[in-house]
Amino acid sequence: MEKKESVWAARIELPHFDTLEGSRNTDVLIIGGGMAGILCAYFLQKAGVDYILVEGRKICSGVTQNTTAKISAAHGLIYHKLLCQAGQEKSKMYLEANLKAVQSFGELCRGMDCDYKEVTSYVYSLFDRKKLEDEADALRHLGCNAGIVETPKLPMQTKGAVYMEHQAQFHPLKFVAGIAQGLNIYENTFVKEFKNHTAVTDRGNIAYKKVIFATHFPIDNKHGLYFLKMYQHRSYVIALENAEDVQGIYVDEAKEGFSFRNDKEFLFLGGGSHRTGKQGGGWQELKEFAHRCYPEASIKYAWAAQDCMTLDHVPYIGTYGKHMPDGLVATGFNKWGMTSSMVAAKILTDQILGKENPYGEVFAPARSMWKPQLLVNGLEAVVNLLTPSKPRCPHLGCALKWNQAERTWDCPCHGSRFDREGMLLNNPANGNLKSK
Repeated sequence: MEKKESVWAARIELPHFDTLEGSRNTDVLIIGGGMAGILCAYFLQKAGVDYILVEGRKICSGVTQNTTAKISAAHGLIYHKLLCQAGQEKSKMYLEANLKAVQSFGELCRGMDCDYKEVTSYVYSLFDRKKLEDEADALRHLGCNAGIVETPKLPMQTKGAVYMEHQAQFHPLKFVAGIAQGLNIYENTFVKEFKNHTAVTDRGNIAYKKVIFATHFPIDNKHGLYFLKMYQHRSYVIALENAEDVQGIYVDEAKEGFSFRNDKEFLFLGGGSHRTGKQGGGWQELKEFAHRCYPEASIKYAWAAQDCMTLDHVPYIGTYGKHMPDGLVATGFNKWGMTSSMVAAKILTDQILGKENPYGEVFAPARSMWKPQLLVNGLEAVVNLLTPSKPRCPHLGCALKWNQAERTWDCPCHGSRFDREGMLLNNPANGNLKSK
């Protein structure tokens, strides 16, 4: 029987930090101890900025420990889409920002025991070679060496794959263990509410000049309209022992397709995905595929990840909202949390220091919301708000759906999740379910 936890969480003990006791003052408060928050803390400390990072549980106990840890600028077939919707300049900004993020990880990992490995990244298609040709043309147009290759290492027929060289993979928790030592972090310090530049916790208040929300999904509903601008997508991973080495990292251009990458003795197979709160293939789809295509392999670990999906496939990084100028946010990483966390940390550190970041414009949260996905998100919220059932999500009151595979209550509106006893597992909800 496979272990229901990620390979990363099973194999390392992260450093522990004290709980906040008493009130504090700080120039910058970072809320959220995942990869994005910890990278922000790391760069702010290097710059000599006074900051505090608070995490409601243990660092990296949420989304970060469930990543597949692909460090890549090849974010599906995004560059052809970006050229069509945003133009040459912003498309080039997005590409350069993510390529520099890959480079920054390489520099930080140098000499660190975190299983860092340079690999080639592939985006494949099962049915549509024209999409691949358009993406390769877009990348070449943006100055990136790209082409289409066949995929003999994959266990099924494809129409080929667009490749990007000099990308990477690593062990995310080993990396965090290496950079988190000495950072000003408080664990088990849950922010309940905000009052006049003050974050309220159970054991003390934190007065701040600026605040960074690195909480995966932003927890403040009063500004920014993130509950309309995003939804959450759930996907599943199994770690196979005795399966072939695919020699690279692979993702399907289709949102519900499979991903592949190796880590030492394991092959990670990802997929079975669906909008949180909806039905999807889950682990069962992955197990059936593995049984067909890797009959000699055995499943050792199984886990799931959750991702915030934006209206235009670009993260929201920058000022939280028009009426919250002292708030900054990093969210909407669209399944590419590693490079997006690094991009966010660089942009937000520059904003704190009063520097202009050359890539800030393309990620600015204030950009246009008028995309087709906005209507889908709005309709999903209306339907679930009007559904007469219990339990209800404490975030904005949507009807929760039972996730049989994971034995959890999930919100199809904004992605909050709760265990069967009602304890909060994933935000944006900021507390447990009320007693029935």
